[in-house]
Amino acid sequence: MKGTAFITGATSGFGRACAELFAQDGWNLVLAARRTDRLADVKERLEGDIAIHTITLDVRDRQAVKAAVADLPAQFSDVNILLNNAGLALGLAPAHKVDLDDWETMVDTNIKGMMYCTHAVLPAMVERNRGHIFNIGSVAGDWPYPNGNVYCATKAFVKQFSLTLRTDLVGTRVRVTNIEPGLAETEFSLVRFKGDHDTAGNVYDNTQPLTAKDIADIIFWAAGLPPHVNINRIEVMPVCQALGPMVIDRKQ
Repeated sequence: MKGTAFITGATSGFGRACAELFAQDGWNLVLAARRTDRLADVKERLEGDIAIHTITLDVRDRQAVKAAVADLPAQFSDVNILLNNAGLALGLAPAHKVDLDDWETMVDTNIKGMMYCTHAVLPAMVERNRGHIFNIGSVAGDWPYPNGNVYCATKAFVKQFSLTLRTDLVGTRVRVTNIEPGLAETEFSLVRFKGDHDTAGNVYDNTQPLTAKDIADIIFWAAGLPPHVNINRIEVMPVCQALGPMVIDRKQ
């Protein structure tokens, strides 16, 4: 058995793809997500030679996160990898028209949820002097785009938090990696547009976006590097995407 990987947002997208890949490699899994039925489905599909512990969890709930980690069964208590994958974008409106509840949900999930999970798992990693924290950031944390406002800001927080966390851990063998995907076809756009399949599908029209497995492969590779090697950040886009020019208003 390789160890234990704790994955949030484990029932879809990058989280589920990582669960599948780490399961194939013989890792025990702690899978956390809000949807109990989906957790049961993932566990049924993956459990075999490995052990899986599922937790119905909303990472925005500070006390629930603390309790979930504190109450891990002994078999899963030594978390070797934490994948802070739970996150979302909501809406695509300019700041002066946005639903403030959407902003708060993104901050509570993308920032606070990551903080709560990290704070709960990290002390034991430091005590054991080993572990690897993966945070799912975004190219939006580096390159803003119109109407990205708070989503972009939350991913900029993920980037800076990851870098400063690594500086706090100098002198330990605990690693921190920020994964920054570009255009990737998961349930991301479906969530952003609140179940509007047509609008979500239009995001990927005439493109070949990244897949969840593409990102899982990168995470798996970084996790398997020698323990003295830390990958700080990985920014990755599909070849159909690149950096564009600055936004310029020519109507004035």
